[in-house]
Amino acid sequence: MATSSASSTSARPLARAAVLVVAAVLSCGPIARAATADPAVERVDTFDHALLETMKDGGALGVRGRARKLTPAVEAAFDLPTMTRFAVGPKWAEMTPAQRDALTAAFARLSVASYAHNFDSFSGERFDLDANVMTRGADKIVQCKLVPPRDKPVALVYRMRQTADGWKIIDVYYDGVSQLTTRRSDFAQPLAEGGAAGLLIHLDALTEKMLK
Repeated sequence: MATSSASSTSARPLARAAVLVVAAVLSCGPIARAATADPAVERVDTFDHALLETMKDGGALGVRGRARKLTPAVEAAFDLPTMTRFAVGPKWAEMTPAQRDALTAAFARLSVASYAHNFDSFSGERFDLDANVMTRGADKIVQCKLVPPRDKPVALVYRMRQTADGWKIIDVYYDGVSQLTTRRSDFAQPLAEGGAAGLLIHLDALTEKMLK
């Protein structure tokens, strides 16, 4: 019995030390994960959270209120000049700096209006973000799912590119369909018929339609 008591007494400091080590490791867990999180994933995660918060206030805000609330989030998450250039196509090279700036601003307004129009209310949706990032040349691919409470998930794929302000979105694929490709197809006719001015009118008309 004496031997057992001595062993128990000597074991207690070791047990306390083990508990302290485990506690220290657990307390450092979130910090370690944050340090190793991919910045492209963090950018998408921040935008998804802003979108959900706006959806929760959607009915009270109205579409224009949602647009105002989402504007900073869209501007922070997306590389809007690059997206505008890709959506315009070869005609971009023929445009003046003033025309490019006007089209980029109009494209930004349309992007905000599209999110404000399409994500108008909240009924328990969530975003499931995949932390495993794929690389495609200079770009990163971040995968995500929008999961409604009573419907099938929607696959979202974000194509990211490094900018002076960090990783930003340059295209979004909804169930495999590139939004930039869709925009470029939609812009082709007004651009061919009216040039930069014609496309600007088209963009503003689309934005106003979304905000009604």
